Amino acid sequence: MSRGVATKRGRRPITLGLRANAAQFTILVAINALVGGMVGQQQTVLPLLAEDEFGLTGYTFMFTYVIAFGVTKATANYFAGAWSDRFGRKPVLIAGWLFAVPVPLMLIWAPEWGWVVAANVLLGVNQGLTWSTTVIMKIDLVGPKQRGLAMGLNEAAGYGAVAITSMAAGYLAAEFGLRPAPFLLGLTYTALALGLSTLAVRETRGHAEAEASGHVPRADGRHDHLHGELSNREVFAQTSFREPALSSASQAGLVNNLNFGLSWGLFPLLFASSGLPVGQIGVLFALYPAMWGIGQLFTGALSDRWGRKYLIVTGMSTQAAALAVIASAESFELWAAGTMLLGAGTAMVYPTLLAVVGDVAHPAWRGRAVGIYRVWRDLGYAVGALMGGVVADLWSLRTAVWVAAAVSVVSAVVVAVRMYETHHRPAEMTPESADHG
Repeated sequence: MSRGVATKRGRRPITLGLRANAAQFTILVAINALVGGMVGQQQTVLPLLAEDEFGLTGYTFMFTYVIAFGVTKATANYFAGAWSDRFGRKPVLIAGWLFAVPVPLMLIWAPEWGWVVAANVLLGVNQGLTWSTTVIMKIDLVGPKQRGLAMGLNEAAGYGAVAITSMAAGYLAAEFGLRPAPFLLGLTYTALALGLSTLAVRETRGHAEAEASGHVPRADGRHDHLHGELSNREVFAQTSFREPALSSASQAGLVNNLNFGLSWGLFPLLFASSGLPVGQIGVLFALYPAMWGIGQLFTGALSDRWGRKYLIVTGMSTQAAALAVIASAESFELWAAGTMLLGAGTAMVYPTLLAVVGDVAHPAWRGRAVGIYRVWRDLGYAVGALMGGVVADLWSLRTAVWVAAAVSVVSAVVVAVRMYETHHRPAEMTPESADHG
């Protein structure tokens, strides 16, 4: 399905739609898989490295690398959105991969924990610039009809790669030690991604301009006051606080990644405390993003058919139930069920929240809106790691998981009360217009 636009940029006609832009879309999916793999190379390994090689015992201190990653990635998301609207998408994508080059080497050679934290600062910049830009570019390419499907494919690739690489890193760590084998994956991913971004990716900002020229307002008049260019301050205010759907998506994204950040730093320690070997911990950690990644192949497209709000509320509630299972479990089998359920809930939420932002944000300021939404969402890494570390130090690892479950319930209620349905058909295709046609 595609949508032709009577616009040209240079000599190349611009057409919106997944089929019309299949080659570029596929390249961007592959690049986003490599982005996810950069995170997966370390998720299973670093908590164990902190204890075994650096002798760290305080949970809050061990989670400093997650906090550094989350804060840096959130900040980089903002600049990715602003710069992609101002300078274009492709330069931001390439710059993001340049920041990744030192990361695996720093993790391999780190003589002290400060090197690991510094590597995660650079990784946060890499993730913020590259992941945000691939999201924006895919939204540019597909147009308004298939945003959910596009975001499902994008996030499935990224988190599927997290799962595969987490499992591969766990296997390499078990067979060859915690360093350097798992981090050689990151070196390979960076080289491939830089080559693809530089040689194969084309600029997509022209697609956003083409969509803006043919933008169709909602039949109910909502968003009329948001048409056209907004200042950076206005985009931040609308996305963070004022616009009900955008601000609801921002808080739900934060809580979703709060759960991810907490799981990143805490789950391996919880599983290890019951005597599970590294190999089984790697499997458990891979099940979460595997379900997350596979599920998004379906949930993104379903949100194009069913709407966004229902999936988001159901997904946040499912995450709360999954965390309750994980907090109370004592065996590998129950933990496996809990992590798979957590992945399923996250799959309902993750691409759908991005589709909400694409639905509401005007093409003229969409890049900045995506960046700001991802600022709030990825601050969840830091909030989850800090909250999990503090609660685990004061009480226990299991208590920290119960607290995250309660926060997820509150988030679901906020979306149910405040968010409206954002997915709509063009005015000429509404039931009302059909009835009067």
